[in-house]
Amino acid sequence: MTEIACSDIYKKILIATDGSENSKKAVESGVELASCTGAETHAVYVVSTHSRIGGIPQRGADWIKNVRFDLEEEGKKALEDVKKVGEERGVDVKTAILDGHPSDEIINFAEKNGVDLIIVGTLGKTGINRFLLGSVAQNVVTHAKGKVLVVRD
Repeated sequence: MTEIACSDIYKKILIATDGSENSKKAVESGVELASCTGAETHAVYVVSTHSRIGGIPQRGADWIKNVRFDLEEEGKKALEDVKKVGEERGVDVKTAILDGHPSDEIINFAEKNGVDLIIVGTLGKTGINRFLLGSVAQNVVTHAKGKVLVVRD
């Protein structure tokens, strides 16, 4: 049996976050794995205005801009948290805020950037948001071409 060095397992890791508690568990696992493997590490947050605005009576462009601004601020905060966890473990984390359907954007980012492993949490957003989005983790597992690690509580 051939031995494989940890540094040969994953070259690029993608951690998807929505800022939720379960997502934070995925962040911790992803950063820990990146620390062990030395993998290039990316973290993404997807602004999904489609699910939050769709079906709501038109309230005007200013209202939509405010919702988008709030979502982008939420994303910046979630990504800052990932960078902080990375810094604590000596892992440089590159971040990106994407726009669109979360699972589609996560998968597209992974494919475009040659990611070896996507890491997602389960049960991130709940209630109506989960109903509207479907299960992001499930969609990523089902449609991603590469490896996916799902972290759950």
